[in-house]
Amino acid sequence: MPARVDISRTSSGYSLRLRFEAPMAGPCMRCLADAEAPIALDAREVDQPGGSEEEGLRSPYVDGDDLDLAAWAHDALALAMPAQFLCRPECKGLCPVCGVSLNDADPAEHRHEAEREPGPMAKLKELKFD
Repeated sequence: MPARVDISRTSSGYSLRLRFEAPMAGPCMRCLADAEAPIALDAREVDQPGGSEEEGLRSPYVDGDDLDLAAWAHDALALAMPAQFLCRPECKGLCPVCGVSLNDADPAEHRHEAEREPGPMAKLKELKFD
């Protein structure tokens, strides 16, 4: 995965910028289908040491002349990940009665009768939360 790091010298330290695109793949949080989405990152850090710890702006990724690029990329990617990973924004999820994907089911034909055998999700109704 190619990345670009820009380092600029400031009057009292460094200005750092990290840019890369990371592929993300996994199950959709609503329907469990395969989902893929690239995440474009543009992270910035400032490292301007002062006379004491309280006076300066220190980057946790800079130690002397060393830049911990792996830790910075890891943290930037973790912060950029979406709160809900979906196969598509309009994902309808799974039917709570039979577990079929509502994205593929025809709404006019997908109905459940009131008195029907319990489906695979019926046991969830027995859960009790205190």
